[in-house]
Amino acid sequence: MPRALPRLPRPLLAALSLSLTLGIAQADSTPLFSAEGYRTTLYRSPTPPQVEGGQVIDTAMLQNLLGHTPKPVLIDVYRRQWLHGRFIEDEPHTNIPGSHWLANTGDGELSQAWHDYFARNLQKATAGRTEQPLVFYCRSDCWLSWNAVKRAKALGYTNLYWYRDGLDAWQQANLPLQPAQPEPFP
Repeated sequence: MPRALPRLPRPLLAALSLSLTLGIAQADSTPLFSAEGYRTTLYRSPTPPQVEGGQVIDTAMLQNLLGHTPKPVLIDVYRRQWLHGRFIEDEPHTNIPGSHWLANTGDGELSQAWHDYFARNLQKATAGRTEQPLVFYCRSDCWLSWNAVKRAKALGYTNLYWYRDGLDAWQQANLPLQPAQPEPFP
């Protein structure tokens, strides 16, 4: 025969209910975007169909761009844990062949050191040509590459592409991948 569950005292139920309500209210008050317009939380969630300052591309469009001159510079902004002054490889990462992996540069808020890392590596990858085509990507439903396009635009780059579905779409198309390591920081 099933046993009845014990009844909780009303003051305990009231306290539990209040703490849950306050926790939900606090979670709902966390802003999704910074004052500058960068996404600052919930990076792996549905993304918009466009990005200010860049053109959204799919896999076929990226393959077409890769056949043009000048060939676009591919920038992977997937995150990598940074601890005690070094990247921690918690799992292997692959990316599109020829990509530069600028880990953690798609975060909504960057310290000056990470911002400089992003700017310095873009300058190096483009030889200082702000009109050089740049393709930013991460995974599908990932705001990091959306942020990176906005950040590159703020740095003066003018020929920007957002591969919105990123590495997931590339893999789904059975296209080649390469083992990846982040560009050295700083």
